[in-house]
Amino acid sequence: QVQLVESGGGLVQPGGSLRLSCALSGFTLVYYSVGWFRQAPGKEREGVSCYNNGDFSKYITDSAKGPFTIERDRAKNTVYLQMNNLTPEDTAVYYCAIPMKLQFRLCATSEYEYWGQGTQVTVSS
Repeated sequence: QVQLVESGGGLVQPGGSLRLSCALSGFTLVYYSVGWFRQAPGKEREGVSCYNNGDFSKYITDSAKGPFTIERDRAKNTVYLQMNNLTPEDTAVYYCAIPMKLQFRLCATSEYEYWGQGTQVTVSS
């Protein structure tokens, strides 16, 4: 069964950190590109940090540069999003996703076909 399962969300104070996990089943991480997205209330889903396993290109949204890092653990078949220095503007449901096409626009929501169920991140004092 093909599945992506996110975990690691929660409530954190401004300036705090969280590490989100995206566990893949039915996919072998080494062969696929993975992206992290988020959707805040009343807003469209946006790409946060994505990589292309084919050409090794990466994308990270401007607000996440520096504080956020995407990491891969091939042995665990898991992708992580390390988020530091969180602000209330980072409050959203975070999703991981995989595109199935060999050529795709990095971090463009419409290009990704398999999605996890999401994990809630709330940044508040």
